[in-house]
Amino acid sequence: MTFPAEWLRPDWPAPPRVRAFVTTRAGGVSEGDFASMNLGLASGDEPGRVARNREIVRAHLPSDPRWLAQVHGTQVAHLDHLAEREVPTADAAVTATPGTVCVVLTADCLPLLLCDRAGQSVGTVHAGWRGMAAGVIENAVAAMGSPAHEIVAWMGPAIGPRSFEVGPEVRAAFMAVEPAAESAFAPRGDGKFLADLYALARRRLARAGVAQVHGGGGCTLLERERFFSYRRQPKSGRMGAFAWIE
Repeated sequence: MTFPAEWLRPDWPAPPRVRAFVTTRAGGVSEGDFASMNLGLASGDEPGRVARNREIVRAHLPSDPRWLAQVHGTQVAHLDHLAEREVPTADAAVTATPGTVCVVLTADCLPLLLCDRAGQSVGTVHAGWRGMAAGVIENAVAAMGSPAHEIVAWMGPAIGPRSFEVGPEVRAAFMAVEPAAESAFAPRGDGKFLADLYALARRRLARAGVAQVHGGGGCTLLERERFFSYRRQPKSGRMGAFAWIE
């Protein structure tokens, strides 16, 4: 299946039957602040344009994606156990059913893709700092149904370590679980820090037993033409990270 050239294809050693991509700003019909591939219905964009954007993405998928009601929490939706049209409140999704499409929406938070080396399960994770500090990554790895050492992860585009300014409470939340997480925070002055979401995700994946981690890099805030960024502009669109088994 051919995707638009502007969309991201994970560079990871996933089995051939595992398919995934991440949309960018390109390829949609939304205008203005939401131009153009905005997939977020709650973003403030015209619903009709978001619906059309979702139709465009659907043409590259084997079935309707299983959208989530994301709340920056730690819940994982086991899509194989849900009713067909159910929209679960969750920030991660996993499936072992071929053709079922996992998806999370982001605009600065880290989209994390997971698969096992046998190609029997896949997952997507919306990993902002709140969910990550509370354990959403560990929960998603545990829900995959495979030994952690058999899982491969890919980190999609997030706000970069030169742009993500946070207060001391964010640093404290991570250090309460793992004191060594201090290394992912650079002092900014006035009690503020620059946080490295990619480094924090790698640490959380390692804690969960996942050693094969790929992707990372880039910055949704700085790469204005390529990515949406809520920090840069609260009136912002959302990008989608999709994964499924053929």
